[in-house]
Amino acid sequence: MEDTKKELYEELIIAGFGGQGIMLIGKLLAQTAMNCGMEVTYMPSYGAEVRGGTANCMLVIAENEIACPVVGNPDSLIIMNKVSLTKYAPMLKKGGLLILNSSLIDIEPEVDDSIEVIRLPADDLAVELGSIKAANMVALGAYLQVRGFLDIESAINALPEILAQRYHKTLKLNNDALKRGASFISQKACI
Repeated sequence: MEDTKKELYEELIIAGFGGQGIMLIGKLLAQTAMNCGMEVTYMPSYGAEVRGGTANCMLVIAENEIACPVVGNPDSLIIMNKVSLTKYAPMLKKGGLLILNSSLIDIEPEVDDSIEVIRLPADDLAVELGSIKAANMVALGAYLQVRGFLDIESAINALPEILAQRYHKTLKLNNDALKRGASFISQKACI
């Protein structure tokens, strides 16, 4: 019997505004994938204002070499604010994945019916854990759970590698947030 397993080639854009930790979760995802033996490209982009301005990063994660780091039609989007939804949702491939922060996005995304849309109250879940700053990790945990090619434990193990030493005091909060995002997806699947 022929193996019909599709080779992993995931193009992702993570977007929001400066201060939401967009670059941090992009770096964490890239490091996690590299630690698991995958090929990765990571391209950050900051708005002129940085904090409060636009922030996004493009990642390509693959089993084999990556020819181009630029993402024009992503397989997946993690969108943390309304402006980013308007900008990036039209680029999403048919059959793609859209995770949106429903704590800040109260509009319906204008996407093809084939898109899997997950409304994740990332800010609200982060506040329940003790800090709104963990919303980015909640979103990444949800993404990892849905996609399934990397696990939460691998991300937790990679976090100290990319987090500056002075922020290691936040490791428990960030780990809990990754797990909370994943459990939100698991609970949703059981309903």
